[in-house]
Amino acid sequence: GTSEGSAQQITEAYWIASTQGLEPPQYEQPQYHMFHRERFEKEYERMYKGPYNIGTTTWSPLASGLLTGKYNDEIPEGSRLTQKGYEWLLPRLEQWKKDGSIDKVRKLTAFAQENFNCSMSQLALAWVAKNKNVSTVLLGATKVSQIEENLGSLKVLEQLTDQHMQDIDKILDNAPEVNSMRQIDTI
Repeated sequence: GTSEGSAQQITEAYWIASTQGLEPPQYEQPQYHMFHRERFEKEYERMYKGPYNIGTTTWSPLASGLLTGKYNDEIPEGSRLTQKGYEWLLPRLEQWKKDGSIDKVRKLTAFAQENFNCSMSQLALAWVAKNKNVSTVLLGATKVSQIEENLGSLKVLEQLTDQHMQDIDKILDNAPEVNSMRQIDTI
């Protein structure tokens, strides 16, 4: 497998391995969450089909905790953003506040409660898992209670309809324009 490789790199690795009688990459490990979609949904689009048929092991589905909703109003004591070694997340949180991403998380938090009686974390995880090209979702839990909370996303996933996904996309307003073959008109 590969991790965070470009589609070009994966393609090259695939064909080099295939022509040399080696096993080509079968899985890619990309970052994927509600605010990090471009590579997974657009750049890799053709990698999910033959001849590549790449599976995925996605990481950071909660954007290092920013998609939990717990940072919507403040930084809770004892949270990841208060721990040594995670100072790099503070500028990202500030950027999310400035660019409106936290406002979208607030709207999604209300959407999760109103439609599924679930947490923002559970909705965000279910949203990632709903993508047909996601093979595995890595959870970055640091406490047993977080794992239990995260597993609640499976119930949300069962209830998540195409209409819900469209409603979420309207809130996010960041779906990448997916490549498509142009229509060829014949005379």
